[in-house]
Amino acid sequence: MKVGVIGASGYAGGELLRLLDGHPEFEVCAVTAHSNAGELITSVHPHLTSYKGRIFSAFDSTDFDCCELIFLALPHGESAGVIASLNGQAKIVDLGADYRLEDSASWLKYYGGTHAGTWSYGAPELPGARELIAKSNRVANPGCYATAIALGTVPAAKIADISDVVVVAASGTTGAGRSAKINLIASEVMGSLTSYKFGGVHQHTPEIEEAITRSTGISAKVSFTPILAPMPRGILATITMKLLAGVSKEQVRKAYESAFSKEEFVSLLPEGVMPKTSAVLGSNFVAMQVAVDEHTNRLVISVALDNLVKGAAGQAIQNANIICGLGENLGLTGQGIGA
Repeated sequence: MKVGVIGASGYAGGELLRLLDGHPEFEVCAVTAHSNAGELITSVHPHLTSYKGRIFSAFDSTDFDCCELIFLALPHGESAGVIASLNGQAKIVDLGADYRLEDSASWLKYYGGTHAGTWSYGAPELPGARELIAKSNRVANPGCYATAIALGTVPAAKIADISDVVVVAASGTTGAGRSAKINLIASEVMGSLTSYKFGGVHQHTPEIEEAITRSTGISAKVSFTPILAPMPRGILATITMKLLAGVSKEQVRKAYESAFSKEEFVSLLPEGVMPKTSAVLGSNFVAMQVAVDEHTNRLVISVALDNLVKGAAGQAIQNANIICGLGENLGLTGQGIGA
């Protein structure tokens, strides 16, 4: 299939190009980047040696007329302006936030401007999502934090109180995008941890709540504190909530084993083994562990994933495989690079 990538100069766009190069059924034929138009792809992504000699083009919708599948990796709020000019027959996976939310008031509050609408939410491992994605030609790829937190929370719907979920999650600096920011330079980040968007104002909050509520039928409320970690990539989320009365450790583990027993890319680790970001680096894998804090009767879930793969480009390809009727794991791996 002929494939196009719009916005390929960012971190997620570069990861898309890397993974697509190894995909047996997709051929990248159009690659655009706004500020880097005219530059060699390898000047921005020097590790993508297979793209040697190819350049980023400026966006021209006619360049994508040949594409059967298009990925958008644009800043939030920019996808909607591009969609209308694209080939209406092409399947599209949007890595931005434009079509993730159902509630237009939440879009206005957390992003601002006009809400573009709602597409099928591309989190295949959530209940009922895979079937909906398979019927769709337009898919909104989830955010990286939202992927980790929704996957970690949904299996607890019948054993814990998901109306009061507390999350503290650390992410590598690539989660903030590629544009230059003083607070993200090495001298500011290395050897330091800091919270940001403190006090429940992170833009993934309504997306997380909608994803959990849609999957469980129970209204979810999430108090989310993100942390900037001194590493390029990876997310480690710690999720806690009150257990329902009488729920045992065994019931907790059974609930999570049942939720993901048939999932290739999500795994509940053996007891005593903790998720670590280095173990999922470069993979589409989600590592998870659960425990019960008996002192407070709280369920504690730890989730690790690579924010650029399962949190962005890898999940986008997973969704593309589904909407194209291909094997869901084509071009993807569940094995991390390791330390």
